[in-house]
Amino acid sequence: MATPITKIKKEVLTDEQIAAQKLEELKTLVTDNEQAVAQIFSIMAELNDVGALEAVTKMLQAKEEIAHIALGQMTREPVTNMMNVMLGAAGALTQMDAQMVAKLMTSLNSGLDEAKVAVEADEKMSIFKLMKIMNDPDVNRAMNFGVHFLKGLGKGLNE
Repeated sequence: MATPITKIKKEVLTDEQIAAQKLEELKTLVTDNEQAVAQIFSIMAELNDVGALEAVTKMLQAKEEIAHIALGQMTREPVTNMMNVMLGAAGALTQMDAQMVAKLMTSLNSGLDEAKVAVEADEKMSIFKLMKIMNDPDVNRAMNFGVHFLKGLGKGLNE
């Protein structure tokens, strides 16, 4: 019968052996992905030719100054005001009925098309013509919408 194993000896690699092993892995990786590596070097050469690598290097060297400038710009009143307006608009948009907004946008486009035709025709609008147009169901519907929109807007402004 064989003698039992009482000690397990772990093979410890030297720094040179570890470096050689990593180099061999890198060689395998490069040969397996030769086309991708060539493309990366081509991209890097193009970036170097146009000066982009130098610009990135300078930006990395001046990262603290750039961060200070960026933060200074972002904390200016016009920028913070714009952010607050965007947040308020986003909040209002989340409360809107999507189908109504879509219908309103379609109607707006239709109205713009009609207005373009009218502007190109360059017809004079008289009081009598305006009163006659008010009997048109489409115009009446738009006026009714507008009046009630203004009424709701006024209520909202009063709150």
